[in-house]
Amino acid sequence: MLLIDLELRKSQDSRLAPYAQKNSDSKGRQYGEKTDPLRLPFQRDRDRIIHAKAFRRLQGKTQVFHASHGDHFRSRLTHTLEVSQIARDIARNLRLNEDLAEAIALAHDLGHTPFGHAGEEALNEVMQEYGEGFEHNKQSRRVVEIIEQKYLDFPGLNLTFEVLDGLIKHRTSYDKGELGKSSLEAQVVNIADSIAYNAHDIDDGIRGNIITLDQCRELKIWKRIEEELTTISKNEILERQVIRNLINTMVNDVLKKSDNNFQEKKYEVQFSRGLQSEISELQEFLSKKFYLSKKVLEKSRHGQEIIKELFEKLIKNEQTLSKEFDNRLKSEPKHIVVQDYIAGMTDKFALNLAQKL
Repeated sequence: MLLIDLELRKSQDSRLAPYAQKNSDSKGRQYGEKTDPLRLPFQRDRDRIIHAKAFRRLQGKTQVFHASHGDHFRSRLTHTLEVSQIARDIARNLRLNEDLAEAIALAHDLGHTPFGHAGEEALNEVMQEYGEGFEHNKQSRRVVEIIEQKYLDFPGLNLTFEVLDGLIKHRTSYDKGELGKSSLEAQVVNIADSIAYNAHDIDDGIRGNIITLDQCRELKIWKRIEEELTTISKNEILERQVIRNLINTMVNDVLKKSDNNFQEKKYEVQFSRGLQSEISELQEFLSKKFYLSKKVLEKSRHGQEIIKELFEKLIKNEQTLSKEFDNRLKSEPKHIVVQDYIAGMTDKFALNLAQKL
């Protein structure tokens, strides 16, 4: 039997904790729309994000390793899917709004540049010459509010205010979103993002022969988890099992600590102090041994050079813009249009265009 909109909202909201974001309490959208009888507001947001062009392009954007390094390294898309999966699990177990967490997670990197954070730094540098800056959280919001054009009645995807708020306030060690109180679901995405990149970056670092197992064994959290795996002898299988257990350890700690917080009416999603100390050690290790390694830095610098060169060429000759962006020059400053064009590129498209120019 089909549930029409009102019954669907009541049914789903009744399963949520009192402090969760209720579907029926959504502030709505900037442009009014008829409700969907079969999908809740945040479910519609999720579907619009998945079908966006910017979402598809994430498969061609660097996480840490460029795609040329091999088929099994994470891209920006696989990272996004891992964040979404972890966020859903945490939200579900804390009785928060899983659909809202999923939508924020799927959209949180839509504004990311090619060539990872190195590309973001390069675009920020050239934009400062125009009195602007570039930050991929803000760009994610531009993508869903302005750049994506799919509907006759409004610009962008017309997402709910709750999803937009989660995007603009997305904060981790590498994301500098706006300050302000975030929904619990947005906090879940923040911590799911950290869990995902902490685990898969160390996995990719080992796979790329930049980090060794012996180096990992110097970490408290790695050593503690590996000591529990006494029956595994093959290093490759051992590494994969430790990575899986690392994710489980972080997720279970978040669930326990956050649930205790909620019972004490302290509405924060966080790690326990003990585990946070071990995670901080892991992040410092990744920064020194992986992100700042010669192999990664060489690719990063090359990507930054490409972005700066593209920006210079496109500013001087806007005829090389695509038709979609060329039309926007009539209403927006050239440097903003060029910024949006470059930020949306995949690594391969940016490299090919640079060679062409």
